[in-house]
Amino acid sequence: MKILLDTHILLWVLTDEVKLPEKAKELILSEKNEIYYSTATTWEVTVKHMIHPEHMTFSDKPLSDHCQNAGCHMLAISDGHVYMLETLERTEDSPKHKDPFGCIMLAQAKAEEMLFVTHDLQMPFANKQSWRTLRQ
Repeated sequence: MKILLDTHILLWVLTDEVKLPEKAKELILSEKNEIYYSTATTWEVTVKHMIHPEHMTFSDKPLSDHCQNAGCHMLAISDGHVYMLETLERTEDSPKHKDPFGCIMLAQAKAEEMLFVTHDLQMPFANKQSWRTLRQ
């Protein structure tokens, strides 16, 4: 199975963070799965590093190097991924989601038929067959 990791899940993997849910570890460590990260993650990390380098210690190139060394594949954003944003269905009671990085990654996962692994409970979209929130 192809798995696209949300930014915080990827950072937790690379830093061996205890917050990484056990189910996420199982999925990531399984030899049956191919692990991907998005150029949106590199973009998000770079922006956050520029604004608050004391909180976001990674920057673009070191992040990409760590990902490649860990065997992760990079998924570039295509026009098709952007067009897929319009197909994401919102539930009526879903909160306003203000994370454009998470939204484009979900659209990428949907377009590429990947599982999108996140820890973000605010992800408001109803078509959850393409993503999984892992909390334990």
